[in-house]
Amino acid sequence: MNVGKSVFAQLMSLVPWYEFGKCVDKYGGDYKVQKFTTRQQFLVKGAVKAHILLDFRGSIPTFIEITDGLFNDVNILDQLILEPGAFYVMDRAYIDFERLYRFNKCAAFFVTRGKSNLRFRRISAAVVDKTTGLRCDQTIRLTGFYSEQNYPDTLRRIRFYDEEQKRTFVFLTNNFEVPALTIAQLFKERWKIELFFKWIKQHLKIKAILW
Repeated sequence: MNVGKSVFAQLMSLVPWYEFGKCVDKYGGDYKVQKFTTRQQFLVKGAVKAHILLDFRGSIPTFIEITDGLFNDVNILDQLILEPGAFYVMDRAYIDFERLYRFNKCAAFFVTRGKSNLRFRRISAAVVDKTTGLRCDQTIRLTGFYSEQNYPDTLRRIRFYDEEQKRTFVFLTNNFEVPALTIAQLFKERWKIELFFKWIKQHLKIKAILW
């Protein structure tokens, strides 16, 4: 197992910091700096993000997009070609109800975590077996001014208590057919993407960059 530098650290090690410092001094880049130095700003802007769609059936990436560190995660949804009948499991950083409504139009399903400030109205609630960790299985409508317009359909809201982590999770999905516990288990499978990134950081060594 490689426990060396991360990919980003390897990238930044290629920057000629001595020459960088000389340029900062020459042009007064850090003059009257109150928060971020020129070097710190460069590190923030120099960061990169890897957006990966992982197929649960084989833990194989089916979509990879590399963006700069300032790229808003949710914009990556615009680049996905949605497959009818497929489930897309994502974290709440990707919540944008106008974009999520496109899943309905494409007959695809999403599972994501709900935000704590979500404004909604409960339409109905199904009976759940609380011994499984389920706490509620609701059909809801969004009531926020913009979210209601961007997502004019019903949503399914599932609350689940994870005994392992001692945490309660709230999931949102547009699928009303599969059991609520299956939705919770689907989101747990999302951890595979975290393991995939961990593997990249531990094993990928960058020797050179081609511009």
